[in-house]
Amino acid sequence: MKNNVLKPALCASLLVLATTAGAASAKTLDDALDCHSTGHKFVAPLLAAGDIQSEPMHVESNSVNAFRTNRSLTAYGFGVYVVLGYQANDPIFRPGDGTPIGDWAYGVVVRGTKSAVEEAVRKAGSDATVKQAFPFLTAIVCSSD
Repeated sequence: MKNNVLKPALCASLLVLATTAGAASAKTLDDALDCHSTGHKFVAPLLAAGDIQSEPMHVESNSVNAFRTNRSLTAYGFGVYVVLGYQANDPIFRPGDGTPIGDWAYGVVVRGTKSAVEEAVRKAGSDATVKQAFPFLTAIVCSSD
């Protein structure tokens, strides 16, 4: 009987420990999302560190490139789903088939509601654009325009 109680308790404890350890080791992108950077300055260090894949998983018609993450990243306490970036005439980024978003743009898509993400972004003092991408996925974007 004791064994039946201890196993679930041990499993629950290990799960909490694993979840906490993962969050504690996640790299935070908060400072870079203050909109005082450029697409290249935001994405290049992430590529160099191996934090994101070198090839975009998707390129929007406005040339915004979406990069998958290789490790845990956070933005304002939310888990990063994808990293976004574009810089005109920069070989890191592939052009889209439409009009580019501007000279540069960068940001992330995080797991969280628009209202919760926007509250955290504003509380941190960033003037980044916050838009719902999908239910429970929210984009935080800085751009030259």
